[in-house]
Amino acid sequence: MTDLPVPDYARNMKLIGHSDQGGRPDALQVMVHRGYAYVAHPWSRGFSIVDVRDPKNPGATVYVPSPQNTWTIHLQTHEDLLLVVHARDLFADAAFAADEKVYYTRSVGETVGTAGGARPARNWSAGMAVYDIAQPTAPRQIGFFPVEGVGVHRIWYVGGRWAYVSALLDGYSDYILLVVDLADPTRPVEAGRWWIPGMHLAAGETPAWGEGRRFALHHALVEGDTAYACWRDGGLTILDIADRSKPKLLVHRNWSPPFGGGTHSALPLPARDLLVVADEAVADHEEDGRKHTFLFDIRDRANPVSIATLPTPDEADYTSKGGHFGPHNLHENRPGSFVSDTLLFATWQNAGVRVFDISDPFRPRETGALVPPAPVRMVDRRPNRPRVIQSADVFVDANGLVYSTDYNAGLAIMEYGG
Repeated sequence: MTDLPVPDYARNMKLIGHSDQGGRPDALQVMVHRGYAYVAHPWSRGFSIVDVRDPKNPGATVYVPSPQNTWTIHLQTHEDLLLVVHARDLFADAAFAADEKVYYTRSVGETVGTAGGARPARNWSAGMAVYDIAQPTAPRQIGFFPVEGVGVHRIWYVGGRWAYVSALLDGYSDYILLVVDLADPTRPVEAGRWWIPGMHLAAGETPAWGEGRRFALHHALVEGDTAYACWRDGGLTILDIADRSKPKLLVHRNWSPPFGGGTHSALPLPARDLLVVADEAVADHEEDGRKHTFLFDIRDRANPVSIATLPTPDEADYTSKGGHFGPHNLHENRPGSFVSDTLLFATWQNAGVRVFDISDPFRPRETGALVPPAPVRMVDRRPNRPRVIQSADVFVDANGLVYSTDYNAGLAIMEYGG
């Protein structure tokens, strides 16, 4: 076992393992499935499969490259299926490469010229790839769900017939919700779609939210027949999807302004009629304002009421540290993983991974934290990015081990002391 890096800060959490993911240390989403970590690369393109059956000594890595000019930054695993997004590599695009703020403050469809309805020249793959992973380290592509446009950003799939994807299609201003029918995973087909009125530009709709803001679906989590969807600067929608072909709006809540937008991740806790919603910090030094993770009472799904926010890490001056400081992803209580309606695991970017006890939802408490050290080397292609940790995603396996990715620093494996 090689020496582990020393965390910058740890409380009630311990680093027990680390992998450089076969020399490709960048990753966004991570799924741990049957003893293997599937990590999606933003800069190296493609995805890797890391043997974590011994989490203290991660083993060999298998790398699967993406098609040319295509990013595959999010993925989902369930039983023998792996679903992987395909989309235009936007951070390799001249429109975004010079300034990451463009990505977060402007409609992507209008920026890259796909919103008007005409099909531009394509040199990337757009859609969702379906793999058979009965042999975990030998994924075999068996299907593909193509879309006409920039592509798919994120997926929610926990088995069964339906997958839920955010997709940017020609004629729309930004990512919308698609329901995908996987009754035959070799031939996925669209079953339904929903968007916020104003996004379908090719149909003559006009955005009402003004310049400098993005109404774009990041992703939706589904519980039963309800979809909880986060729309960046467009806030939260709760949708009735009992009829998958015709999602129906129950309520739309948006707290931006006065808050700074970036609504990113929703986590329903149905046993307690609670909903957790994280706003992503997307600018260095909190230039986009302090971002929060909110707790909502959803006893009446049509009237969610915010009752608390998770505490903000304050043991160091993270605002001045460099990079993004604030919420990003939540562990999403997937079937087969660690599931809790009182413990939340979250990434806080330059403040690492945080654990919160919400036994009293009106008084959330932080009960654990681990801030990995700065990356050894930078592979992030964006110009002038600071060499600081930017913990991106978090997954907690059924044994309670915590796996977290970073844009440059590899896969960190942790134990929580609670």
